[in-house]
This record gives sequence, structure tokens and C-alpha cells, in this order.
Amino acid sequence: MSRREFMRMAAGGAALAGVGGGLLGGCERPGHAGVAIPLPRKTNPVRWPVYSDNEPIPDGLAPEKGATLQIYNWVAYINTAVLDSFCKKYDCRYTLTTFNTMSEAISKLQTGELDFDIFFPTIDVLGPLVEGKLLRPINHSYVPNIHQAWPDFLNPFYDLDWQYTVPYTIYTTGMAWRKDLVDEDPYTMANPWAMPWQEKYRGKVAILDDYREGICLGLMKQGIFDLNTTDVAQIESSLHQLQELQSLVNVQIDNNDYSEVPSGQTWIHHAWSGDMAAAWEYLPAHVSADVLGYWFPPDGKGPVANDAISMLTSGKNPVLSHLFLNYMLDLPNALTNIGFNGYMQPIEGVTAEKLIKLQYLPEALVSTVVLPSNFRTGIEELQLPPDANDAWELAWLQFGGGL
Repeated sequence: MSRREFMRMAAGGAALAGVGGGLLGGCERPGHAGVAIPLPRKTNPVRWPVYSDNEPIPDGLAPEKGATLQIYNWVAYINTAVLDSFCKKYDCRYTLTTFNTMSEAISKLQTGELDFDIFFPTIDVLGPLVEGKLLRPINHSYVPNIHQAWPDFLNPFYDLDWQYTVPYTIYTTGMAWRKDLVDEDPYTMANPWAMPWQEKYRGKVAILDDYREGICLGLMKQGIFDLNTTDVAQIESSLHQLQELQSLVNVQIDNNDYSEVPSGQTWIHHAWSGDMAAAWEYLPAHVSADVLGYWFPPDGKGPVANDAISMLTSGKNPVLSHLFLNYMLDLPNALTNIGFNGYMQPIEGVTAEKLIKLQYLPEALVSTVVLPSNFRTGIEELQLPPDANDAWELAWLQFGGGL
């Protein structure tokens, strides 16, 4: 099944629904009033605690027999062929349940009514998840394939000693456009982040439906690159920029960059690199991938991120869960996965040349490839203090609610 077919099926299926709030709003250590959960930064790396009532499993356990691995993931974010091959190897079954936003996912996990084994968190929510004891710590002896990962992820600042996570996908955030319909080339513009603010493209512009990415766009348009700012004035200035964008072009807010740009429904779309890497599959017949463009700053000064894979304490299959983490870190499996969803994984051997040779990526979209250097020059959107996070969310609500 292609990603396109999967997305069509998912649109008619049932994913778990929910509302945000709760866990992410409470950022004090459990049982320690007034003691804040630390905010991971490269200048402040964090080693999360391992609790006596939530310790790693012992070494040398056999995989659970006759088990069904319960996986909770974003929509269309994993190749089911990889899941099938994992289950064939370990004689098990799986169920895949999907969510659309991290707030939705965490709201469901908080109920305690779900027994998922595997979860795919963003790194900005790890603190509350760990200290809420929702994540199971990793016994490294089951995950030798970690050594196939890029060096940056062998001891990541957001989870020192990778106690609760292994890396999953990596991506940048930039601008996608239809080269045959748009006059400008962002690579020659003085300020490519301002590309959507052009009235002549009214009705043909969209930005990502993500409060962090949306507010960041408004900041970068003004030359503000503190993408974890706590300055309310800067957050409000971004809101004003987005409101101006709405008045100029009647902007759409959605995460359909991968399909809307190829179809021509949208000509300029604030976009994720992984989505655009797969966008050529959505082009009409006989339309070349050369019409698609993706811009990310050549100097690397733009949003870069990675998602992770974690195990949940609610899971009934801890050994299989460890083996699954290990399986997803193996190069052949990573490549099969990338061939489906377009999102790279930080595994040695995953290169632009390899992806082009396997026909997973056309040369026209080589700008979507994420490099190890991007994680040294790029800007990561990280966990915010509660008050600042509230200000970001309020600004986004004020923007989106006015459309």
C-alpha cells in the first residue's frame, strides 16, 4: 500500500479523538510542589530520573508469545510493510491506532484506559511524560542497533543516555511551492520566510496547522529566530503578522502540503520536508516532479526537529516493545519505512544518493534531505515553560479562531 492509498483509507477510517490539556499544563515534579520539570536545551542537557516503581525490565527475557503489539502513532507515519515483517520475524500481531495532534494523543494516554505498547512522541513533551511515569525506561541490552544511529542521537541533550527514547524521524520546516505557478524563487528572495505574504496569490497560500510552527513562521518573517521565546511581545507580534497574512491572502491552515501543492490547489505552502519528499507521488499523471520546490535556508538557520519512539508503561509486551525499537533502527527497515512516508531517519547509510538510487526521492526534491549538520546549525522547537506555552497557544487560538 502506498502512502497515498493509506491516507485515503485513513480519511474514511476512525482514529482516536480527544482534546488537549492536562499533562502538558502541569510542569511541576510529581510530589514536589514548586519544583519545575527541567527544560532540555543543548546548553542544559537533561538526564531524566528512573523511578523505583518504574525500572527497566531485566536482561535476557524471551519475547511474549501469541502477543499483539499495540502501536499508537501519527496518521500515515509508518509503513505497515515494516510492521508486517516485524511480526513475521517475532511471530506476533499488531494493531495500529492513530492520532492527529500530540495534545490529542496525550489526552487519551492520561485517561489510563489504554494499554498501548509503543508511542511516537515529539521531544518537547518528554518531561511531563517521564515524570508522569507514562514512559517505560529502556534496557539497552535489547537495542544494539542504536549504534546505527547518527552520533548526535547516541546521547541526545533531551534524553541523556537515551533512557526513554530512540530517534525516529528527522525533518526541517521550510517553504514548498509550485515552480510553474509562482513567479518567485525563495532561493533568490531577500526574506523567503515572507514568501506567503503576497496578495497576488490570494486563495493559493497555506500554512501548517501547528501552533509552534505557525507562531515560528510569524517570528522568522520578522527576523526573530528565538523559536522558544518567552517574550509575550514577540509572540503577539507574530500573531499580528499572521493576521496580516490572513487579510492579504485568505490563508488556509492545514497539514496537507504533500497533496495540495502537487495538485495545484495551493501554490505556496509552509511545509515539512518529509511531506514534500513524498509529494511527487501525488502529482497528476505525466506531470514532472520538477514543478515541485522545497526551500530550507542553505545556511541551515531554520526549524529542524526529530520525533522519537518510546515504550509506554501501560503496555503488556515490554520485551517485544524493546525488540521493535531495535528493529526500527536497522538500516534496511529504516529505508523501507522512508520509502513509504518520505520522512528520513537518522541512520548511518541513509543518504540523498541512496534515496535517489532506490527511487524514493526525485533529484528535484533533494533539498528535503536532512543532514547531520542541520542539527548543529538549525533551531529546535523545544519544551516551553507553562506560562510561555499558554501564550503561544492563546496567540494561535486567536489567529485560527478568527478565520
